[in-house]
Amino acid sequence: MGLFLILIIGLLAGIISGIIGTGSSIMLVPVLAYFYGPKEAVPIMAVAAVMANISRILAWWREVDWRAVAAYAVTGVPAAVLGARTMLVLPPGAVDAAIGSFLLLMIPGRRWLAASLIHLRLPHLAAAGTCVGFLTGIVASSGPASVPVFIGYGLTKGAFIGTEAAASLAIYTTKALTFQGSGALPFVLVLKGLTVGASLMVGSFIAKPFLLRLTPEAFRHIMDALLVTSGLSLLWGAAV
Repeated sequence: MGLFLILIIGLLAGIISGIIGTGSSIMLVPVLAYFYGPKEAVPIMAVAAVMANISRILAWWREVDWRAVAAYAVTGVPAAVLGARTMLVLPPGAVDAAIGSFLLLMIPGRRWLAASLIHLRLPHLAAAGTCVGFLTGIVASSGPASVPVFIGYGLTKGAFIGTEAAASLAIYTTKALTFQGSGALPFVLVLKGLTVGASLMVGSFIAKPFLLRLTPEAFRHIMDALLVTSGLSLLWGAAV
């Protein structure tokens, strides 16, 4: 019964993240932690996130900006290794509070950039890859932190979904391999991650027709709503 519930939520999370580009970890990690415990939830989600990002890349392959992916990943990969290895050192409440504050501040920040006609460039993506890669290594979910980065670079809809997924794939693959190398990802957790990831993959392909119907303005409003929800939830989790 627990696995069935996880798969249903995984399917829904795959559909939602397939439309907005992120959010699957936010929905799934609490459920995984309830059934498997928080220490197993993080590596399981790392494996599932790899599969989810692969499905989004396949769905939007022709619109991926590979230069942006390379700029983001070249710094994000080593930062993710460092973050994963220090996951148990830093207080998670402080990390959640920092990410939550960042997400909320990026809403007016993104609007200011747009109003000022300022677009992020490849060096900015490299700098962001360092920060977000490190945070992704530490916490179960920092996906929303990459949203304003790629939106600020000028990507939207399918191009945003595919490019963000390709960049995140490099980060989450590194994270999963780091967990495996440290003994925190035994084969049984890999199987659980693959099972959860399969439901996310199906949801991602279901989401594609819905995303194609969205206007760019509606897409940006959904992004802002995601940032508000994610930011406030992280701040709440850090406070309690």
